[in-house]
Amino acid sequence: MISKIKTFFQEKILNPETEGGIDKPLKNIQKASAALLIETMLSDNLIDEKEQASVKALLTSTFDLSTEECEELFSLAQSEVADSTSLYEFTGQVNLHFSADDKFELIKHMWHVAFIDNVLDKHEESLIRKVADLIYLPHSQFIKAKSLVKHELNRV
Repeated sequence: MISKIKTFFQEKILNPETEGGIDKPLKNIQKASAALLIETMLSDNLIDEKEQASVKALLTSTFDLSTEECEELFSLAQSEVADSTSLYEFTGQVNLHFSADDKFELIKHMWHVAFIDNVLDKHEESLIRKVADLIYLPHSQFIKAKSLVKHELNRV
C-alpha cells in the first residue's frame, strides 16, 4: 500500500511533466490555445456573447472537456491574457507542441471567433495574421483557413 502511494506521489506530484495529475504539456497547450482564442475575442475591444460561446464550444470540442473543465480553462486563460505582455508566451507553446495540421486548425478556430459576430474587425484580422506569422504558418494556409471558415459560416 505504501509503495502505491509513493509511486502515485512520484508520478503525479513530483514529476515535472505532470501538474495535478494532468499532463503538463497538454495543460500548456490548452492554455495557449484558449489564450489565443480569447485574444481574438478581445482584439476588437467588444465582448460579445456569441464570441464567448464560440470560444468555449471550440475548447470543449477540441480538448474533449466537460463544462466545468471548459469554464476553468476559459477563466485561467483570461487571467493569462490579462497578465501577458506579448503573444510569444502563447505562440511559443504552439511552436513547441503543435504539428502543422494543429497550427492550421488553431488559425481556423481564431477565424471562427473573428467571424462569429458577423463583423470582421481589422484588429481581429491583424492579430490572426500576426499569430500565423509567429507560428510559421504559410500565408497560403492563413488564406485557406480564412476561406474555409467563411464558407462554413456562410459568410461568403
